[in-house]
Amino acid sequence: MIYGIGTDICDIRRIQASLERHGERFAAKVLSDAELATWKARSARWPERGLRYLATRFSAKEAFSKAIGLGMRMPMTWRLCEIGKLPSGQPVIVLHGGLKEWFEAKGLQAHITVTDESEYAASFCVVETRQTSAELAPPPSASSHAP
Repeated sequence: MIYGIGTDICDIRRIQASLERHGERFAAKVLSDAELATWKARSARWPERGLRYLATRFSAKEAFSKAIGLGMRMPMTWRLCEIGKLPSGQPVIVLHGGLKEWFEAKGLQAHITVTDESEYAASFCVVETRQTSAELAPPPSASSHAP
């Protein structure tokens, strides 16, 4: 069952302005350690790709925070929410610390998508409750209740 949905569109120029104003501190505030390492590597080779990477992660975390209904309030923090990817390239949400514990205790799972084009990065997130094995079992057949 759907627990929540969230979407976000981010002006990449705004992210660039924040980077120019605050430097690497801004990226370190928004990105997990693994994301920060990827951002640094991409930025060193292709600054534009690094900027887009940061903007899509910012957008995805905003969308996720809306989908779980917390916004940027504890236990939701920028660094405890990581946007990883499967070998196929599909983005996935990887949670850490208290946010992971809160999310798992509620029995939730999340789906995220990210995109960027020209001056914008956008994300969409769906969070749903996990089904129990009892919920997945087929209903009893009508014949089992015969008189």
